[in-house]
Amino acid sequence: MRTRVLGYGLLALAILVSAISALGPFLADVIHYRTSATTLNQIVGGDAAALLVVAPVCLVAAVLAFHEHPAAPVVALAPACYAAYTYTQLIVGQEYLRLPGNNERFFPLLLAGFMAGGGVAITAWSMIKPGLLPAPGPTLRRVTATVLTAVAVFLLAQHLPSLMDAWRDTPTVVSYVSSPTPFWLVKLMDLGIIVPLAASTAVGLARHRAWASRPAFAIIGSYTLIGASVAGMAITMLLNRDPDASVGLTAGFVAFTLAFAALWTVQFRNLSR
Repeated sequence: MRTRVLGYGLLALAILVSAISALGPFLADVIHYRTSATTLNQIVGGDAAALLVVAPVCLVAAVLAFHEHPAAPVVALAPACYAAYTYTQLIVGQEYLRLPGNNERFFPLLLAGFMAGGGVAITAWSMIKPGLLPAPGPTLRRVTATVLTAVAVFLLAQHLPSLMDAWRDTPTVVSYVSSPTPFWLVKLMDLGIIVPLAASTAVGLARHRAWASRPAFAIIGSYTLIGASVAGMAITMLLNRDPDASVGLTAGFVAFTLAFAALWTVQFRNLSR
């Protein structure tokens, strides 16, 4: 029964992700977000990744759920966490009353995406029993722990320079000066949620703790999708010659996403066996 509930939840999430992406600036340009040109470029790239990558993953996970595949709830965690992370930023991280736009009119749709992501995440998490997950081999355990540690270090290294700039009397970073609300929201979510979670899970894996399996699957899967989204943002910024664009960061995000996708594939194969 719960697998069918999970399957229908994933179908609903796929529809919502597709609708929000299609109505945004990537395609129909019906939703006008109240943000700067730099952040808007990021939303375009994120919408492209959501439509081309995240929605199909939702459908794959739904098919697995309807076939009662044991990997279904584990795979479902990835798009569910992605949706909760992304739609929080699209709802809260706007410059309301300061910049033009109409995204507040689409709050019910964005809220539905957030709630669907949260509902699928809770359902999938409750269906995964840590003791029944296949124990990763020593190599996979070390690699996963290393990658999670790299996530924490990478995010700290990425955010620290702009954070130090924001503490100056006269900040100069384009992303902060043009859109301070999403700037601080991303800092809060990355440094307050993802970094501690990735670091603690890496420690748990290194110490062979059974509880670390679920968050490890969730972080690797969701960060594969988030990485694809951020890579899409970086590519869009380069194509539009955004002043905050970086060839180095774009290449890094693409490589990061491919590495996460490879590790997620290995984890899935290990789970399927």
